Amino acid sequence: MVIVYFSGTGNSAYLAKLFARQMECECYSIEEAIDFEAVFQKQDIIAICYPIYGSCVPKIMRDFAAKHRSLLEQKKLIIFCSQMMFSGDGAKAFARLVPQSDVIYAEHFNMPNNISNFSLFPITEKERVRKKAKADAKMQRVCSNIKSGKVFLRGWSLGSQWLGYVQNKFWPDVERKQASSFCADESCTGCGLCVKKCPAQNLVLQEKRPVQLNQCMLCYRCVNLCPQKAATVMLPAKVKTQYKGMEG
Repeated sequence: MVIVYFSGTGNSAYLAKLFARQMECECYSIEEAIDFEAVFQKQDIIAICYPIYGSCVPKIMRDFAAKHRSLLEQKKLIIFCSQMMFSGDGAKAFARLVPQSDVIYAEHFNMPNNISNFSLFPITEKERVRKKAKADAKMQRVCSNIKSGKVFLRGWSLGSQWLGYVQNKFWPDVERKQASSFCADESCTGCGLCVKKCPAQNLVLQEKRPVQLNQCMLCYRCVNLCPQKAATVMLPAKVKTQYKGMEG
């Protein structure tokens, strides 16, 4: 068994590494420069973990699934998605990308909010501690179920799929329109951290200013990493409190 993940700001990375420790298996970010075909060839079961955006799989994970589809469809899959509140069929969204796959377990995990420039959902230490404890307990149950051979598919019910559809039918248009939404205000010092860390390779540094290439996927990594809190995506509001991941 192996688990691979994409994580914008740390939530899915936390889940993947927690799973790997409990199941004693290898764990890789899909951003790593390794031969995933060779890794997958050796395994019978592949676990996938990612954040869900508007009940859709992030573009970087969609591209990964497309690249490795033929091999993924030969394996048994475990699918985990991290969500702020609910996604309907967030886990099944990945299964639709590899329709011939054999999914043996799927679960959703409610994780802390990372949208740090949206005042309606403030980032608080209380939320981080509470959701971390719940995620730890749920992952322990999940691993116990998997070890015992139990099959569970969160998001496969008709109600879940309807709820997912209500959300995800709008997201492709949002994703398309917001692909050029990155902005760095006057407090930007041109340190280049956002350029280096962007998983979509959306940014380049020109004359000590980050310039976008109109392929932002709204992962919020740059927004939460910027030392000056100068970066924003999707929403133009100035960041007050950044999300630093499940480990704080």
